[in-house]
Amino acid sequence: MLVFWKQRIVLLAVPKTGTTALEQALLPHASAAILDPPGQKHVSAQGYRNRLSSFFEQRGKRPMELVAVMREPVDWLGSWYRYRSRPQLDGKPNSTAGLSFDAFVEAWLRDDKPAYAEVGSQANFLSDGQGELAVDRLFRYDRIANLVRFMEDRLDKSLDMSRANVSPKMPVELSDAMRSRLMREAAAEFALWDSLSGQD
Repeated sequence: MLVFWKQRIVLLAVPKTGTTALEQALLPHASAAILDPPGQKHVSAQGYRNRLSSFFEQRGKRPMELVAVMREPVDWLGSWYRYRSRPQLDGKPNSTAGLSFDAFVEAWLRDDKPAYAEVGSQANFLSDGQGELAVDRLFRYDRIANLVRFMEDRLDKSLDMSRANVSPKMPVELSDAMRSRLMREAAAEFALWDSLSGQD
């Protein structure tokens, strides 16, 4: 999470949406940053509003604009699946090595998720307790240039974006049946993503 005091912006770090690369480009211009531990770096919109907003916003006297990125839901899950297949996790409970993508998605849909499928939810991360969007500006991951331009305009700086924390390359295939089930059982993810379809 990065805070830009003068510009009144808080950039939330939604996991697996390019936030590490964004941090590298934006950190020199930020007023404050929470980079560790992961649970605080990746504080959700509701977590920010409940626990941190009064501190950074001087108890409401200086409201901040919450900004975040969202990734297409299947692509987001695919990134987690690939990331947890890396050799460093071999033999660990959160490894997806040897697992099909269908099996990973099926596990993510369960209420009692195994460790390898405990990756959260973008819709939950970005929403309040009632399921309403809790960020002021939400950008599409596949159009990250829009966020970069927005930050460059607000900071009046040019940003040098490079990729970081990239998942291993591997084919990720989801069967039609599992895709249909995912879209049905995780409808909130797709509804939020579809709401961004009008972005240039």
